[in-house]
Amino acid sequence: MFEKFGLRMFSATVDSLDGNERSASCHVSCKWRGQATSAHSVASVATARNGSLAAVTIVLFQGQTAASCYDWKHRAMSAESSIQENLMRVREKIETAARHAQRSVGEIELIGVSKTHPTEAIRVAFAAGLRHFGENRVQEWEGKLPALQDVAGTWHLVGHLQSNKASRAAKAFHCVDSVDDWPLAERLNRTQGEKNSGEKLRVLIEVHLGGEESKSGVTEANLPQLAERLMDCEHLRFAGLMCIPPFFENPDDARPLFAQLRKQKEGLEARMGIVLPVLSMGMSHDFEAAIREGSTEIRVGTAIFGTRQKPA
Repeated sequence: MFEKFGLRMFSATVDSLDGNERSASCHVSCKWRGQATSAHSVASVATARNGSLAAVTIVLFQGQTAASCYDWKHRAMSAESSIQENLMRVREKIETAARHAQRSVGEIELIGVSKTHPTEAIRVAFAAGLRHFGENRVQEWEGKLPALQDVAGTWHLVGHLQSNKASRAAKAFHCVDSVDDWPLAERLNRTQGEKNSGEKLRVLIEVHLGGEESKSGVTEANLPQLAERLMDCEHLRFAGLMCIPPFFENPDDARPLFAQLRKQKEGLEARMGIVLPVLSMGMSHDFEAAIREGSTEIRVGTAIFGTRQKPA
């Protein structure tokens, strides 16, 4: 918390520079842990040898001094370059896996899972060509969405959704990829209808495979019934299945479960006389194995955005 406060102070100080000054200061009053306090920030700006903006700030906070040195331009450029390079590597792996499976790379949609990462990272990935983004929590995404109104991405909810948050999810996302029971589907359908948008909310059924108690999803036995009821939802577009198998050190060990989900999809198509175009399976560590088993959407977070940042 102290670090975030210092960064905000420094940002405000640098913003006060008019381009000709070599230093500036900023003084603000605020509340810290419920008590009124104040802080003073002094920024000295210089041009480093590599041409980047080097800045030093001293923040006086409740009588204590914390001095830090930041190279803001370098850090921003480094983060942007990292995401771009990561995306390039992921796309190369997708192409290789598709080629080995004798599939077209155009059949596979990449979803960048941006949970716990800032909106700036989403913007960088969007500028690099990524169009689909996945989030795990409704509340976290609601906090990000106002800052991304000008970004024409497709927003997926890929985490478990409680039925009491279904209405908020239908309003905040284009796709809900983790439907696992009828009450949840019913609420999504009702809220989507109340929007009067004329558009259907795309949904996937999450299927529980692998036997892990910590994972959500409908059982294979109950899958056909839920799928049939979804087809009766006027405001939902049932597009396919999703799964999150257990983690295996060897990604190929997950292939039998990926194949199992594919067979479930094929079984539903034959039984119901429909086409389900989406098979969402595979994450950062196993998406290549998933592609070989027919995945049409992969959900990649760490391999694009780096290690997860812990929520504040």
